[in-house]
Amino acid sequence: MDTLVSLGYWGLFIGSFLASTVIPMSADVLLVGVLTLGGNVWGCLAIATVGNWLGGLTSYWIGWLGRWDWIERWFKVKREKLEQQKGHVDRYGVWLALFTWLPIVGDLFAIALGFYRVRPKMSAFYMFVGRFVRFLVWVLLYIKYADRFIEWIS
Repeated sequence: MDTLVSLGYWGLFIGSFLASTVIPMSADVLLVGVLTLGGNVWGCLAIATVGNWLGGLTSYWIGWLGRWDWIERWFKVKREKLEQQKGHVDRYGVWLALFTWLPIVGDLFAIALGFYRVRPKMSAFYMFVGRFVRFLVWVLLYIKYADRFIEWIS
């Protein structure tokens, strides 16, 4: 994380992208780190959002590439289970994309949305909205408590 923070905006973009795939890391911590080092608040919001969104779209695309017979063969998941999961995805549909930023389950939501071919353009839009709101909350918290963030890391 320190290396990514030290890279500034590029590190924020790369880290936000990777955090939105199956790589376990926190884009939120990275965002606050870059802000604390003097990054432009609105620039950081845009960079973190776009990087994280593109990572989510990558997970969606990986799901899109999946095939039922591969899942059955390699992961030993029976077709009945896949159909049951499809029922859950169909129930919530594109709205799941709003929550693809959540830790652990968010990546699964993005992959499932792609795997079950849930409305690509709307999935992409709602993924963007969910991630933007997430980072906006962090930016607003940072603006309100910037002095505490800086004191905490000093």
